[in-house]
Amino acid sequence: MKAIMYHYVRPFDPEYPNFTNLDIEDFRKQLDYFEQTFGFVSKDDFLNSFISNKLPKGVILTFDDGLSCHYNYVFPELQSRNLWGIFYIPTSPFTKFKMLDVHRTHLLLGKFDSYEIYSFISAILTDSMLDNSKIEEFKLFTYNSQINDQYTLLVKRLMNYFIDYQSRTKIMDSLMKHFLPNESEICNNFYLSSKQINEMHLNNMVIGSHTVNHPVMSRLNEAEQEFEIAQSFKYLESVTSTLDHKTFCYPYGGFHSFNDITIRLLNNTACKYSFNVEHRDIELRDLRNSPQALPRYDCNQFEHGQIRNRII
Repeated sequence: MKAIMYHYVRPFDPEYPNFTNLDIEDFRKQLDYFEQTFGFVSKDDFLNSFISNKLPKGVILTFDDGLSCHYNYVFPELQSRNLWGIFYIPTSPFTKFKMLDVHRTHLLLGKFDSYEIYSFISAILTDSMLDNSKIEEFKLFTYNSQINDQYTLLVKRLMNYFIDYQSRTKIMDSLMKHFLPNESEICNNFYLSSKQINEMHLNNMVIGSHTVNHPVMSRLNEAEQEFEIAQSFKYLESVTSTLDHKTFCYPYGGFHSFNDITIRLLNNTACKYSFNVEHRDIELRDLRNSPQALPRYDCNQFEHGQIRNRII
């Protein structure tokens, strides 16, 4: 059984020529490829596999970050094929009405030259802003399966892993004010709406938690991790009236992105399963022994899953 991870699925936007999205036409081609090569696992067969000791064969589709393109393009495509998917949603944009820093980074790198963004950050970055405790570990395990130019990689690692969160938001606020001052307008169209989330939920899609603020969970203490998990599920349950079951997905993914505390908290909240990023098939032993760290492939590891418009 293969779980596949997607983020942005949409047509090319000339306003963001460097943006790393999977083109909707390639998404359709990849679904055709999966159907012909592996087939798809039904929702019932997947959920029953946790108790039946029977491993289904085929593909499961997962989508991260609660993006508007998931409703505009992915959802109708899945419906037309009688397929289902799991949609992992970070909830802060729905309560704070502000873009997540990770997505602000994507937009800036998608629209502007990466060296220009890096230079702006370097001009205001100080050593006191760096979280030095895990820099070497994060250098080793982050962005190894992506194609990034030198300065894009530096910006992503700085903003997502190396700078402490309080300083990161201040730097990002300055970046957005300088480069994309119409952020509120962008935010209104960037994410799903609560109404869309519920509509997808009512039409056989699974809605899961992707935390509140999309942090690297392993960088947080226990109380902070508990907040990210509990409050995100609380919001999603309020939007859908009730979730079919609880499922979670680690922001950024990889074993460096969570720890034993995270797993314990997920078990305590009766989370049925969680997805990591580990490029291999789901095996029966994963369902039995580590349901809170199920492996997922990136869509770019399969035919038709590569970015068309990436400029290096």
